[in-house]
Amino acid sequence: MVDIAHQAAINPASAKHAAAALRARVPLTAIEPGQWRALAQRAIEPNGYYLPGWELAVSASARGRTDASALPAFDGASTRLIGLMPVISLWRAWKVPLPALVSAHPYGTLCSPLIDRDAPMEAATRLLQRAREAGAHALVLNDVALDGAAMAAINQVLDRDGLKPRVLSSYIRASLDATQDGETLLHEALGTKKLKELRRQRHRLEEHGPVAFDVARKPDEIRPALETFLQLESGGWKGKRGTALIQHAGDATFIRRAVPALAETAQCEIVTLRAGTIPVAAGIVLRHQDRAFFFKLGIDERFAKYSPGVQLTLDLTRHLCADPAIASADSTASADHPMINPIWRGRFAIGDVLIPLRRKDPVVALIHAALSGLKIAHEAARRVVHLLRK
Repeated sequence: MVDIAHQAAINPASAKHAAAALRARVPLTAIEPGQWRALAQRAIEPNGYYLPGWELAVSASARGRTDASALPAFDGASTRLIGLMPVISLWRAWKVPLPALVSAHPYGTLCSPLIDRDAPMEAATRLLQRAREAGAHALVLNDVALDGAAMAAINQVLDRDGLKPRVLSSYIRASLDATQDGETLLHEALGTKKLKELRRQRHRLEEHGPVAFDVARKPDEIRPALETFLQLESGGWKGKRGTALIQHAGDATFIRRAVPALAETAQCEIVTLRAGTIPVAAGIVLRHQDRAFFFKLGIDERFAKYSPGVQLTLDLTRHLCADPAIASADSTASADHPMINPIWRGRFAIGDVLIPLRRKDPVVALIHAALSGLKIAHEAARRVVHLLRK
């Protein structure tokens, strides 16, 4: 955990346990890439943010997210990787000096671990055992799909072992059922009046040149499309707040590494809306198995009165619904997102879950109390910031 090496140095009797803990929790770079990619193909639940090309780039350079570890699970009869959970210590996550591991947060709001669909119970069992061997008394899974297949497998193992997870917080997130006809879906979601208003705005946008929706997939196409996106994002409100990717060297390095890496395996595309030669909106979309993940959106705010972000999302919706390889899309947006929620009407629950690793363990109660206190403090700070911005 947080001070394993230090504890071993001052207490030689614990050296054996410390060595076992270090073997249980390994650097992400120690996971063989071919094994990781094969597990991702077999994963019981898609998670584009835990694909190797993305998460390795995050861990290498993304601000505040570097040097994550991994809890790997291997098939008992072979060395096949059947589970993977990127983690950091509770100390590193929130400066809480208690023995727990926390989901390593990728750039993207989904941390459901990769679990082999051919051996879900074995994979979940071995992941939890790895966490115990690493010295953890609990796991904190942030931003997991509460009703997803990965969490279902973990819950089955916990129920079998007489352990009860605790949902620390949750919210409902927008998603897209891409098996529907795109036009029908948009009409049902927005209604005739709203679609008519959006068409009027699009016609006004056409006064600046023919409006075109472009999709960049190949590595040689996606690099210039990424630079267009980065410029749009930094030119908007994210740039004013200092949160645009290009404004921080580590974040810029991460995204310029991750996007081409996923493009090599057809798992990333950049969608761009142009009026003539002018890009007015762009978005990054990840793809894993039959699910898409709408990562980020950037717009040219000079065209804000034409709703360029909404216009791009309408075209993206049609694009995903027309793709037989995609069955659903995760907005990866916050609760009650004002732009995506009215368009993508599917909903699913996302939450943070505390998983005890030992029965009747008083340390878990301490961890729960500490996290509850942090949540109260965070909510109070958020309300203050909101009031100040008003």
